[in-house]
Amino acid sequence: MFRLITGALAVLALSCALAQAQSRAALAERTIADTVAAAEQAAEPAAEPAPAPVAPAPPAAISLPVAAVTIAPGEAISAAMLEERSFPTAMASQHRVAVSPSQLVGKIARRTLLAGNVIPVAAVREAQPVTRGIATEIRFEKGGLSITAIGVPLESAAAGAMVRLKNADSGKFVSGVAQADGSVRISVP
Repeated sequence: MFRLITGALAVLALSCALAQAQSRAALAERTIADTVAAAEQAAEPAAEPAPAPVAPAPPAAISLPVAAVTIAPGEAISAAMLEERSFPTAMASQHRVAVSPSQLVGKIARRTLLAGNVIPVAAVREAQPVTRGIATEIRFEKGGLSITAIGVPLESAAAGAMVRLKNADSGKFVSGVAQADGSVRISVP
């Protein structure tokens, strides 16, 4: 095995030496004119690359909605309660704050929102027209049949959410979908 490896190394060394000799011979055959032309081409300045498009710099400030007045917990936010103020752009990217009044109008404050401060997204919630423990109207409508009753919700719910209620007349528990007007629509399959 040692002889086989030694022989392969010798063949490899000979082929490398032959390749070097061939390249030297090819270099010697080049004329002086070819060498001068190649040098001139290398000396010519390369065409300038087209300038890269410059991305517009982000604005240094961003306009964010802030509370114009102090908003109490549980209070519905209206457009009149908000104003816009300029803040550094990093404020919106580093903190989860509302960036437009449409994110806040119609929502309910979870905690006290002080005047002049930005409003974190987590500090507001969807309005809940159905409130736990406060009697509401239960409606069942199918075809031409319409039945209404009074029920007491077991939990608060936003419009479109499922809610469980206790029928005030029969004492039975029913489930339905909370409506924007504060009533609950019952559907039977």
